[in-house]
Order: sequence, then structure tokens, then C-alpha cells
Amino acid sequence: MPDWQRFAEIINDRDKFLVTSHIRPDCDALGSELAMAKILESLGKDVIIVNGDETPPNLAFIDPDRRIKKLGRDIQPSELEDVDVLIVLDTSAWAQLGPMSDVIRASRAKKLLVDHHVSGDDIGAESFKDSTAEATGRLVLEAAEHLGVAVTPEIAAPLFAAIATDTGWFRFSSVDSVTYRAIARLVDAGVRPSDVYADLYERDTIGRLRLRGLILSRVESDLDGRLVHTYVLKEDFARAGALPSDTEDVINMTLAITGTEAAVIMVEQSSGGFKLSFRSRCELDCSQIAEQFGGGGHKAAAGAFIKGTLDQVQPKVLDVVRAAM
Repeated sequence: MPDWQRFAEIINDRDKFLVTSHIRPDCDALGSELAMAKILESLGKDVIIVNGDETPPNLAFIDPDRRIKKLGRDIQPSELEDVDVLIVLDTSAWAQLGPMSDVIRASRAKKLLVDHHVSGDDIGAESFKDSTAEATGRLVLEAAEHLGVAVTPEIAAPLFAAIATDTGWFRFSSVDSVTYRAIARLVDAGVRPSDVYADLYERDTIGRLRLRGLILSRVESDLDGRLVHTYVLKEDFARAGALPSDTEDVINMTLAITGTEAAVIMVEQSSGGFKLSFRSRCELDCSQIAEQFGGGGHKAAAGAFIKGTLDQVQPKVLDVVRAAM
């Protein structure tokens, strides 16, 4: 378990903070950042949030005040040199930090890591990590408790979105009674779950729906239906009128197929190569699969990146997954 007393000592002793997270940020990353910033500001701290990638349009609702800045567009690395503490949330992998990795390496600030992923790199930070937690958002809630900060609606709303999305709206095996007690606290603080659900899942664009249909039309089964896989090519986004962020959560839909134990989706990136996502609801450890391709994550969900064309990538990835199953 994280040493929250030590975390509080570090926080209370410093004044200026930089909060960041991984590229292609999801709700756990964004929600954890926004809540951590509010927590620190309630203690009188000066806080800035900067990511290597911009917030996906479909998740912009989580940041109504547009607090999260994109490095190189909204702020330059030279403007981040005087921070006292740099907090990395929801990742401990250099590859996942993208443009922010250079800022972190160059920074003389005290570095802290708050994360729930199993795998990761040594990024030179003091770690407050718990791989048994279902979401980094829940760890941020724990941090607030140990810092003596009251959970306001502004803190509760992004944390609810963080936990809800990283648990597949509470349907993943990572959910336990601790999860529901945390969620109850957030609801008591003013969160309306129906509003969050609507923002997350009932604001689709036509392009997102078209892309989802295209991805699902390519689903193939293997190993007598135990494994399903699909892919996205970079030209598909223009074809469907969709954005790269519109691929989020589609892989979880493939797990609805009867008999499916594991799923893989390969998403071609605009610069080349493929982002890989793995899901498992059997003994297959997705984090171990992802690590073979330089990635990481959890046993039930993990990701990685691999260079090459679809013809090169697809057989290589599927052979590894088949062998592991």
C-alpha cells in the first residue's frame, strides 16, 4: 500500500506543482489529474496540468474550464523549469509519457508517481503505487483523505469518471467492495452518475458510430472462439469521419461475444505502426503479453506499440497471444 503519510509530508513541504499523465489520455488519467490539482489547490498550492497529447474531444466534458494544457501548444518546456514537485499519474512507462518524458528527465523537481499499473519503468520518482487498485482515481481519493482535504463536487466528479471508466462502468473483475465504498463517497459529495454516464456514452458522433461498425465488421474468431481480434487502418478514420480517440472502449464490445476469453485490437497510428490493446477474462495475463512488445498494463487489460504494416504485425501479435492461451 502507498505510504500516504510520506506523500503528505512531501506535499505539505512544497508550493509549486506540475501534474502530468500519459499520451492518449483516458478518463482515469484526466480525472486523476484534475482531482489532484483541486486537492493541491485546496491546500494553497500552485498547480499546473500539462500533457503530451491534447484531451480527446469526446472526453472534453471532464475539463469544462480547459485547465489541462498541451505541451508545445499551450505551454513550452522552459515554462515548467521552476516547479518544486512533478507528479506523474496513471503511468510509470517512459513510452507512455511521450513529449513529457523529456520534461521529466530534465526537471530538477522532486518527482512523485501515483499509479495502479503492474508494469513500468524507473522514471526516477518516489513511488506511491498500488497495483490492486482498480483505478488511479481511487488512489487520488485516498491521497485526499490522508491530506485532510474535503471531497468537493469539483474533486468528486472527475474521480467518479476515472473509476467508472477504468472499471468498464463497474463490470470488470477489479471491482470490489472498496470500489463501491469509494463511489458512495463521491455520490455523497454531489456526483450524479446518470449525468456522467450520459456524457461518456450518450454523446457519440456519427463518425464514431460508423468507425465502431467498421471495426466490429472485421472481427474474426480464433481458437474455437476463445480469441477474437480486429484492426483499424489509419485511412479508416477519414473514411468514417472519426477521430483516433473514437477507438476507445471498442475492444470491450468484442468481449460480449459468447465464448470469448480474450480480445486484441490493432490500431494503425498516423505516423505508422500499430497501437495494440489486449483484454482477457481468463488466465491470460495481458500485461505479460504487452511487455513482449515493450508495453504494459494489468492482467485483464494492457497495451503496447509495434512498428510495421498490418501484414507484418497481425501474425506476429496473434502468434504470441495464441501461444500464451
